[in-house]
Amino acid sequence: MAQRGIREYEGKKILFTGLARHLPSFKGKAGKLAPVRPDTDPKKLVKDNPWLLKEKLVAKPDQLFGKRGKHGLLCLNKDFKETWAWIAERMGKTVTVGKTTGGLHTFLIEPFTPHSENAEECYVAIKAFRDHDTIYLSDKGGIYVEENWEKVKETEVPILSRIEDVKLNMPEFGKRKGQIEEFVRALYKVYAEGHFTYLEINPFTFKGDEIVPLDLVARVDDTAAFECAKIWGDLEFPSSFGQHHTKEEEFIRSIDEKTGASLKLTMLNPDGRVWNMVAGGGASVIYADTVCDLGFSKDLANYGEYSGDPSEEDTYQYARTILDLMTRKKDPKGKVLIIGGGIANFTDVAKTFKGIIRALKEYQKKLVEGNVKIYVRRGGPNYKEGLANMRKLGETLGVPIEVYGPETHMTAVVSMALNPAPAKAPGRPVRAGGKK
Repeated sequence: MAQRGIREYEGKKILFTGLARHLPSFKGKAGKLAPVRPDTDPKKLVKDNPWLLKEKLVAKPDQLFGKRGKHGLLCLNKDFKETWAWIAERMGKTVTVGKTTGGLHTFLIEPFTPHSENAEECYVAIKAFRDHDTIYLSDKGGIYVEENWEKVKETEVPILSRIEDVKLNMPEFGKRKGQIEEFVRALYKVYAEGHFTYLEINPFTFKGDEIVPLDLVARVDDTAAFECAKIWGDLEFPSSFGQHHTKEEEFIRSIDEKTGASLKLTMLNPDGRVWNMVAGGGASVIYADTVCDLGFSKDLANYGEYSGDPSEEDTYQYARTILDLMTRKKDPKGKVLIIGGGIANFTDVAKTFKGIIRALKEYQKKLVEGNVKIYVRRGGPNYKEGLANMRKLGETLGVPIEVYGPETHMTAVVSMALNPAPAKAPGRPVRAGGKK
């Protein structure tokens, strides 16, 4: 599971649509959210969202960072003309939030809700843990939640439990208690249905008898993309604020956008000596975590995955990109390449390995010069053919290759690759020259 942050616009759209199935007051709210990007035409925006000319508005950057009010990045209680001028003045500008500097390029416009900060700002969040979710509730939200954290009430919801069967630990909400409890239970249902891993509304307030979520932070489990296609729609996973992509990361993103498969690459340390080429989103997390658990976090060069049965050509381009990055600089200790993965459901292992083998042959000379060792572990459709081809390559490549199937645990292979004196593990390793 990889937790991925999403924009407030998309988080609220999913949230309001889901809540509308449980709470009538949320019907139509998903239609009153307007994203603004550098190429947004204000005339078309108003045509598509006529409510923009009828209500007082709020505008704010929507780029995965908080404390926007403290940094003067909130436009409150303005009409559309004033709101658009405020956005236009800041679009493309560079700002520093905390210790992070980045450019502004995405904003959110929504209706303004007048309220009293002291009396009517509350806090709710839901966070996923290994065997339960935790609901956090407080009657002190907004900028006051951190200094009043001891007043936050927590409720654990065991995995597979129904929220209806759980007693909520509630603060003293007074006459609002029943209304807020109904809201929180509905919120948890949407959280679970949408495979969120974190959902924070800080604050939510009230407009008459209606609950109004103001600021939202949300993360989802990206491995649920197929299951949640109808709920999420065309969900974007934006980069963190201030993060700049290398041309290689952009290249892999461009391939990813053109295929039904998934190809991801994030550079962590270009000079690192441990490189992962992992199939599967869940497996990518396990391999990266294991590298870090073994004390090699500073040596981990990259994070990413290829999955969803990519074509031989796409896999070749993905592998070629990683090998090119890996072999640009030498390391006195040599480098390690782990070609890993779990047991695939439908990805053709033999087909994807053909693409990887093409890239390995192309970079043979640089791999030898860089003193690279390769460890392979895979299972799934046609995995025996794929592993056999890798073993055959090990006889001619001139680079040490150890090949393992699903009988060897994923984390065991990482340990063998990084431990200078690894214990013997089950499998059929073959090194360069054909020695078993």
